[in-house]
Parts: sequence; structure tokens; C-alpha cells
Amino acid sequence: MKVLVADKFEKLGLDGLAALGCEVISEPDLKDDALGARIKESGANILVVRSTKVTESMLDDTNLGLIIRAGAGVNTIDVAAASNRGIFVANCPGKNSQAVAELAFGLMLNCDRHIADNVAELRAGKWNKKSNSKARGLHGRTLGLIGMGKIAQEMVVRAKAFGMNVVTFSRWMTPEIAATIGVGRATSLEELAKMSDFVSIHTSLTAETKKLLGASFFKAMRDGSVFINTSRCETVDQAALEAELKTGRISAGLDVFDDELSTGDGEFTGSIKDFKNAYCTHHIGASTDQAQDAVALETVRIVKEFKQTGIAPNVVNVQTKGKAATHLLVVRHLDRVGVLAHVLGILKEEGVSVQEMENIVLGGAQAAIAQIGLDKTISPSAITRIKLNENVFDASVSDISTN
Repeated sequence: MKVLVADKFEKLGLDGLAALGCEVISEPDLKDDALGARIKESGANILVVRSTKVTESMLDDTNLGLIIRAGAGVNTIDVAAASNRGIFVANCPGKNSQAVAELAFGLMLNCDRHIADNVAELRAGKWNKKSNSKARGLHGRTLGLIGMGKIAQEMVVRAKAFGMNVVTFSRWMTPEIAATIGVGRATSLEELAKMSDFVSIHTSLTAETKKLLGASFFKAMRDGSVFINTSRCETVDQAALEAELKTGRISAGLDVFDDELSTGDGEFTGSIKDFKNAYCTHHIGASTDQAQDAVALETVRIVKEFKQTGIAPNVVNVQTKGKAATHLLVVRHLDRVGVLAHVLGILKEEGVSVQEMENIVLGGAQAAIAQIGLDKTISPSAITRIKLNENVFDASVSDISTN
């Protein structure tokens, strides 16, 4: 089996792929037409990318059976085009969760304590303790989380360690699950904004989440509150955010924003740089050694399972033509490797597309609840087969088309 790695990738991962008996072709600088041509020329069965874009034209007349995004999300890959050609698309969710959560909290602390301003002024020989010592503190404040995936769950752990209250907004968050993990639950984005001293967004980019947060959301935020985005810049209407930043009512800590450079260095001219109440980093959320090694090992695991079984773990080519979920599959299970691959394999056999999925790990990191939005219902026999897995406690499907 040939694996084309068309992006920067850790040696740990390259060695792991080779140890599986794969022919590994590592060409990290491939882009655009050169990438499309190389996919065809190499006869690769698996393509591994990180930030490199994979377009529809690259997928015609290839031997690809699997595309892996060595990271979270798949917004750089034309998932619909891959689905139409019978190509699995998988990613590595949760493997950079701790790194992103760490940066999100770093941005929260910086916005509150003005750490960057302190450092810059002291380096310039300026002592300004009077203004730089103004801070509200995190303890006892409320953190609002949009989305409840792996990163948001890591945020909950850290927020509680800081003595913060947590409230969440998630399409799938029921009052029972919120109570189980010890968080509050907002019924709308605007309600979350009004309840929170800090708001941090952690959603994947889909047709439904593009510009999810606009003027009404930012106007609803409390005076003195802080907005954090380490997710995707496209989930935010940046013009609306900048309009609210201009008022001075709120501040922001951003690792993602419009006009980011696609290269490792260069001159940045984006408008966000002109806001003194916006603390921005260089899209470095997942850039820790720990996170990159974890992603590399997960990529190797995906290839190993695909090579052995023909089924790819973490498969995501499940959103087709922007259709909304009509049914919700809830699976209560032990948090074990292979459980979700088992479930998704059965859904593939049923011809069902997954529109959205969250897997919430409960306290103690032993059990989890997978909530999977489907484009249609599944058969009773499929539910039975899901339950046959020794790590599954229960599974049920319900109609949410009228919700």
C-alpha cells in the first residue's frame, strides 16, 4: 500500500507508516497542480495532509481510497468530492485538544492580565504598573463554551481548576448530559453571550457554522467580557467582531482570523493587527511537540486499521450537500479504541450519512456518549449490531426532523 505524505509530518509518523509495510512517499512541499499530478503519478492509495488543500480536480482518476488530515477538522479537503468518488476522509480529532486548550487559556489570561503589553513596554524601557495592573481575574467568572467536542471538554477541566463556572451551548447538549459533566446550559448563542465573562468557540467549520457568530452575538456580550477563538476564523463574522472591538466594550484573544498567511513567515497586513484590545497569535494552537507526536501516532493507527480491515477510524465523509440531520443516534459506550469505528462501519453499510458528531467523555474518562446526527434513520438490525460490541452499553435512534 502506497502512502503519499504531502505536508510536513513528524519522523515518528513516517517511521510508523514504514513499519506497517507501507511504501511511504514524503514530499512535504507539494501543492496545487503539482499535488494533483503526483497523486496520479505515484498511484498512492492513501494521502496524508495537514494544511495543504485537496480539491476535487485532484481526485479524478486516482487510486486513492483514503485521505487523512493529520489534525482536527477537514475544512481543507473537498469532502463531498471524495465521498462522490468512494474515498474515505479521516482526521485525528482530539489529539491536539490539550495544546489548543492550553493556548486558549493563555489568551484568556493575557487578555485579563495584559501580559503581552507588560512585556512589550518593559522591553521598551517603560515602567507602567498603574495601567498594566488592572485585571478582573478568572476565579469565580463564567466561561461560555460554544461546542462540546474534545477541546471544549479540555477547557472545562481547566476552567474548573481555575475556579470558574462553565456554561455551554451545543446542539446536542441535553440537560441530563450537562448535569453529568457539571456545566450549565444556554439555550441560544445570545443567551450564552449574556451569561459569560469569557466566551471560547470550539466548533468545526461546516456550512451551518460558517459565520455562526455575527453582530447580534457580539452586541449581546457583557461589557468587559473577552472573546476567544482558537477554532476556525470562518466561524466568525470578523467585521462584526471588529465593530464591537472598536467600541472598547469587549476584548479578544485570537489564534485564527481573516487574512492569515499560508506561509510560515511574511508580512501581515490584516486589519485585526490595529486593535489594541485584540491579542493575536500566529495560528499556533496545535503547534506543540506533544500534539504533533500524538497526531502522527493517530495517523499511523488510522492507516493500520484501514490496511487490515478496509474501514478507516475517524471517517468524516458524512456531510453531503449540506443536508441537515433528521435523526439522532445516541450510543453510550466505554471510551475504548475502535468503538466509534464499529458504529461508523455499520452506518456505512446502512447507506446513512453522518451530518454531525460529538463524543462526550464523562467524568473519570471511562465512559462516553456519542451523539451522531444522521440524514435518515437506521434499521432495527443496525441498532442490534451496534449493541453487539462488548464496549457498547446502549444505542438508540430518534427522529429530530421536527425539533
